[in-house]
Amino acid sequence: MSLLRNRRAAAAAAAAAAGYPEPAAYNIIPIQDVVMHADHPSLRFPEVRAAVEALAHAADLPPPPLVRAWDPRRADLFDWLGATFGFQLHNVRNQREHLVLLLANAQLRAAGTLRPDHPADVLHYSIARGIRKKLLKNYTSWCSYLDQKPHVLVPGVGRRVVGVGPDTRRDLLYTALYLLIWGEAANLRFMPECLCYIFHYMALDLNHVIDQSIDIETGRPAIPAVCGQDAFLEKVVMPIYNVLKGEVDFSRNGTKPHSAWRNYDDVNEYFWSRRVFRRLQWPLSPVRSFFIEPGKAGRIGKTGFVEQRSFWNLYRSFDRVWVMLILFFQAAMIVAWDGRTPWDSLSHRDIQVRVLSVFITWAGLRIVQAVLDAGTQYSLVRRDTTLLGIRMVLKVLVATGWTITFIVLYVRMWDQRWRDRRWSFPANARVMNFLEAVAVFVIPQVLAIVLFIVPWIRNVLEKTNWRILYVLTWWFQTRTFVGRGVREGLIDNIKYSIFWALLLAAKFSFSYFLQIKPMVGPTKTIVSLHDIRRNWFEFMPHTERIAVILLWAPVVLIYLMDIQIWYAVFSSLTGALVRLFSHLGEIRSVEQLRLRFQFFASAMQFNLMPEEHLDAVHGGLRSKFYDAINRLKLRYGFGRPYKKIEGNEVEAKRFALIWNEIIQTFREEDIISDKEVELLELPPVMWKIRVVRWPCFLLNNELLLALSQADELVADDRTQWMKICSSEYRRCAVVEAYDSVRHLLLEIIEERTVEHIIVNQLFLAFDSAMEYGKFTEEYKLKQLPEIHSHVVTLVELLLKENKDLTKIVNTLQTLYVLAVHDFPTKKKDMDQLRQEGLAPSRDNGSGLLFEDAIKCPDNDDVSFYKQVRRLHTILTSRDSMNNVPKNPEARRRITFFSNSLFMNMPRAPTVERMMAFSVLTPYYTMRM
Repeated sequence: MSLLRNRRAAAAAAAAAAGYPEPAAYNIIPIQDVVMHADHPSLRFPEVRAAVEALAHAADLPPPPLVRAWDPRRADLFDWLGATFGFQLHNVRNQREHLVLLLANAQLRAAGTLRPDHPADVLHYSIARGIRKKLLKNYTSWCSYLDQKPHVLVPGVGRRVVGVGPDTRRDLLYTALYLLIWGEAANLRFMPECLCYIFHYMALDLNHVIDQSIDIETGRPAIPAVCGQDAFLEKVVMPIYNVLKGEVDFSRNGTKPHSAWRNYDDVNEYFWSRRVFRRLQWPLSPVRSFFIEPGKAGRIGKTGFVEQRSFWNLYRSFDRVWVMLILFFQAAMIVAWDGRTPWDSLSHRDIQVRVLSVFITWAGLRIVQAVLDAGTQYSLVRRDTTLLGIRMVLKVLVATGWTITFIVLYVRMWDQRWRDRRWSFPANARVMNFLEAVAVFVIPQVLAIVLFIVPWIRNVLEKTNWRILYVLTWWFQTRTFVGRGVREGLIDNIKYSIFWALLLAAKFSFSYFLQIKPMVGPTKTIVSLHDIRRNWFEFMPHTERIAVILLWAPVVLIYLMDIQIWYAVFSSLTGALVRLFSHLGEIRSVEQLRLRFQFFASAMQFNLMPEEHLDAVHGGLRSKFYDAINRLKLRYGFGRPYKKIEGNEVEAKRFALIWNEIIQTFREEDIISDKEVELLELPPVMWKIRVVRWPCFLLNNELLLALSQADELVADDRTQWMKICSSEYRRCAVVEAYDSVRHLLLEIIEERTVEHIIVNQLFLAFDSAMEYGKFTEEYKLKQLPEIHSHVVTLVELLLKENKDLTKIVNTLQTLYVLAVHDFPTKKKDMDQLRQEGLAPSRDNGSGLLFEDAIKCPDNDDVSFYKQVRRLHTILTSRDSMNNVPKNPEARRRITFFSNSLFMNMPRAPTVERMMAFSVLTPYYTMRM
């Protein structure tokens, strides 16, 4: 440490002697002062050095205006842009580091696609160009939307050169300029098109400065409109910020109507029109109408949408639903009033023509919709938005015209029918005239359905900036910049259409047969009642009509509202089907967790490990096919790649690290107890145990079941072991208990003692019998429960804080007698036992084994006693552990994690190739 401090002090002294400034703070990489932090780990990456080197080519750029002391040898592109346009120092430092990280990350991810002979410490031109295109994608789209030529002038790539060429520098300059604008924009970041406007003119000034253009007015080299110390903050950010602040103050904490003040979206929508270039211009001037304070004449108001707080918004926002319900109710009443089945009624021309009256109602509802549009959006109409007012008036007139047209044509149909007393040829001709008008009326709806079913056509039309399309879309809605060409795919639209078709079919069938039709008979009966003699005073005449209204009122209300119930039912059914086919929520309880837990390690390896480590087949369709096959193997636990793992495998160790980290997080949040931690965690491989040490809550009762099975089943070794191995957890519980008891006995018995040798030889004899498949022949399995009980007694004695060595010795002697004399099927005398190493070679004075050979570890040995507690849990657990953990939040998180391992998710890349992500970069100082 002292050597490192001396080196840094020497470097600081050398830097001070050379005239370098003091070391500056940094976020991740110390690119502000490479000399002072030459040993920083991030600078060892050649991609970082390549990005830093690419930004250093600023020596041949024109000197920044209004800057006296300028040393091009110590400046890079960010320093030059900061001095030229007046950006703050700390903004320059932050965005320099930001861009270096973006460039380094992009070149690291693209390492496999670059030419093999390209040096890793040289920035490839495609990396700088790709970052620039991605960052300025919204700007390019904005320019295309407003029919403006972008001011990003990058010549063709031309021939490849070693190092950083002029093309790469242009890309880096535009990228750095946009990042500097974005970094210092503060609240203006919430208005992306406003930033595009600012960048549009500053990029133009940048081009003039780089090309050393001559200003026509002054005859001197062109300088930016915004330059000088902190010029960008004072001349660009603060004026627009003051506009936003004035609007917020004018709103009185949002208590004023939304039509009276502008929020971020409203101000940003001002930059969606071509008139912004004519009315705002550059540089920004406070005399423009954009900067007029709220409440004064000439102020710019809302330009796109006005939110009016009105009950009529319930109809205006869901007009399609209300129109559909009203039209169906009218048609259903006409058909149901006829009294026959719907199919019989609709086969008669009279009923068919009466049903056509729904188009009159439809046109009338269009009038209501047009009037509501005008009533809620009238505040948008001003001198510069007169086209919106014209559209509102035209919509009302057109809707009124269609209503009158349908009424006239409908009356003419029936007039001709009553004159001819039948549906004659002239009457049918008038019906056809009505249908022709209907066809013209529904053309926009049919076109909307076609564009909905084939979304890619609509996406192309929305993204195409043709003037004829402006005229067509102007009639339906205000032209907007955002949300264009983002329609769902064809398959998604088909699924959506099927969902609503089934929902509406069920709702309308229910409404017709169980709501509307049963009410027709009572209604006719009530209406047919006349000359009713009453015994009380009649307050108003025609009470039968009032009775009909009271009879139908609740039915109509339920008819209009029960579509929400149908939507809830179909949403639940659809969600259940999606969950079923997507395998979501398959693990909902601890019992289901037990069935899948043994495949968690393979699932984590498949989903979370980088694809390069899995020997995956790269490619399009072929890769997806192999991926699907492997997911099936993973989900159902078959196939060689997802075999049952053992404790010494890397796969199990990786999963244990992640699983234990989750459990420790639960404990730190105090949603599980220490006891639950020991039941849930995956302990590391210790005591030479040959199998995976599954969490104890998965092994509960497994050992006892194996003992009862051995006691009841009379079979050879192979059959017994196959029966045990039918359950993975039972197999692991048996093996772990056996290995743990062996290690425990050899641990508490001192080495190089007779007792240690006897116990070791005893277990070697057990191993030999199991290896040759003669364990059931040489030993009595009926004695296993008794041995088990004494082992439990021994473990409990060891877990006591004050250990009674006499009881421990007695328990060990009892176990020794059982293992040597009672457990074997053939009795052996003392000579045979001594010959096999299972008895002392000579008698000691007392004749008692283990009396002077026991040495229990100290109570401070946490690791030892933790394993002893685990062994005790495996040996004694009988009750179900389905309530572990008890906390519902912990159970929810474990279930979520478990389900996510078996879901279809994108394959994880390596950390080096993950996409860089940045939302905000911090400021050290900010003057406002």
